[in-house]
Amino acid sequence: MRTLIVDDEPLAVERMQILCARIPALQVVGTASDGAAALRLIAALAPDLVLLDMTMPEVDGLGVARALAGQSNGPAGPANRPAVVFVTAHDDFAVEAFDCDAVDYVLKPVAQDRLERAVERAQARRSAAAAETPLTPEKPESEWIEEFWVPHRSELIRVGAGDLERIDAERDYVRLHVGQRSYLMLHTIAGLEARLDPERFIRLHRSTIVRRDRIAGLKHDGLGVWSAELADGSMQRIGRTYLARVKAMAGR
Repeated sequence: MRTLIVDDEPLAVERMQILCARIPALQVVGTASDGAAALRLIAALAPDLVLLDMTMPEVDGLGVARALAGQSNGPAGPANRPAVVFVTAHDDFAVEAFDCDAVDYVLKPVAQDRLERAVERAQARRSAAAAETPLTPEKPESEWIEEFWVPHRSELIRVGAGDLERIDAERDYVRLHVGQRSYLMLHTIAGLEARLDPERFIRLHRSTIVRRDRIAGLKHDGLGVWSAELADGSMQRIGRTYLARVKAMAGR
């Protein structure tokens, strides 16, 4: 894969060149130190893969990715757009990155095996795009978010929206509960509520969203206080603001 490295730190570029040289599937065709230069080189070199830093002067990594995503709406389509892998020291832009159709989000310092996994994902994306034909009907893109990529140690974990059982607000963060595990992500609960399918999720409280099929029953505790019993036996209080919506779900 013809690869462009974009980073405003010379040492980071040098390190990435070394890591890429150890991956036979990659051929580094150029480097750029800012977003504007990256877009010019992408147009001139037509790379298959862009290893993209997030924070850069003037046009940042998100700006580059959004520009590329916008180009994919033209006649060339997404098949001719390079795969984008964000390589950054910041773990709080993951949602925005994957909104730009990034293939992966790798945290610095980059480990060799982690970069190799990102390259494998980029290759898989490229193969899937090449296999598509004009006769294949396009699947309508859902307006609701289908997956989350959350920081966990030195990498990002994919959490499918359908696997979520509960979301709790923790100040400027949300905690995603999946079975016995939970993941902390920088995002507001109101922002996530707007992006979750209301047919699958419902907000019970200003700090709690649950998957609808996890609700086993509703209980009245007196004095107008209601709670939802979840499938795991736990009780979640229903805020007065959300009570009418929850009762409507139960046909009351």
